[in-house]
Amino acid sequence: MKVRRRELLGAGLAMPALSFLPRLVVAAPAFAPRPSAWRTFEVTTRIVIPNDSTPARAWVPLPHTEESDWFRPLENRWSGNGEFSLAKDPRYGAEMLAASWSAGEEPVLETVSRFATRDRATDFSKPGDAAPLSAEEVRHYTAATELIPTDGIVKETADRIVAGAGSDLEKARRIYDWVVENTFREPSVRGCGLGDVASMLHVGDLGGKCADLNALYVGLARAAGLPARDVYGIRVGPSQFGYNSLGANSETITKAQHCRAEVFISGWGWVPVDPADVRKVMLEEPPGGLPADDPKVQAVRRALFGAWETNWLPYNTAHDVKLPGSSAPPLGFLMYPQAETAAGMLDPLEPDRFRYEIRAREIQA
Repeated sequence: MKVRRRELLGAGLAMPALSFLPRLVVAAPAFAPRPSAWRTFEVTTRIVIPNDSTPARAWVPLPHTEESDWFRPLENRWSGNGEFSLAKDPRYGAEMLAASWSAGEEPVLETVSRFATRDRATDFSKPGDAAPLSAEEVRHYTAATELIPTDGIVKETADRIVAGAGSDLEKARRIYDWVVENTFREPSVRGCGLGDVASMLHVGDLGGKCADLNALYVGLARAAGLPARDVYGIRVGPSQFGYNSLGANSETITKAQHCRAEVFISGWGWVPVDPADVRKVMLEEPPGGLPADDPKVQAVRRALFGAWETNWLPYNTAHDVKLPGSSAPPLGFLMYPQAETAAGMLDPLEPDRFRYEIRAREIQA
């Protein structure tokens, strides 16, 4: 077993417990994430690859490595019966644990990650003082990817949306509003979707899930000249604002992956956005099928341009990820555990056949 640790000072403060009087119903606060006490979570991923008597490999995404004012990675450790090594995507720095097994072994792997997080919000009421991106960073975060082109129909659509906008902030907000108003959540889409932005616009079918709708935001923002990025991760706990659709409502989070987005706005820096979750609330929040003018929908729409509730673990911002040692083509993004045998890649969207489970728990101080 190998361990990597980072000490956290002043983090992991316990949230005060709510006490309930008999028969007293306590309403959840309005959806308005704001930085508050740090919370510490532990996420465990366990993989058992079916033994087909051939060599096998696996790759598990690990938490984002950069500390910020809302996220702090603390520790990664792993165990199992294979050969393990840390690996990084060379372009985006996405960190993963790479594992390999010889023929005849039943591959077993478990990773445990601890991190601290707190809600984040941007104060647009006053000018920001965030440092600008370098020219190289601007090029990086406005570049096209395999599934997110920035020319053709993507550029044409972005130009129409931001025409006449007087600032980067107005451009970013217009694109957010356009995605909220013109897309929809499609429950039949597998997993979190593909994120094939050009196909969505060419076909005129703007339905999908988070990896589709938030990738559409990123593509339109980049085409409009705004640095933007997808942030791939997983929900780790329930919403403290009472939204069933915006949280992981059990310790088993195997299917709780969620992609978000950020846009860089001069002065304010990286601003969190999540238009996909607005559409998720409209479709899924009880009783379901909420209209755009429902108070719950209006609350999340206001908040999710500039804020996130971080009952959520960020993995990486990577696209076109080539798994080290794999014979498979690059992945559009790395958000699920991956595994490969002589028969080919296992389907990460079928965890029961793949045989992996992800669990999360909040650690109280």
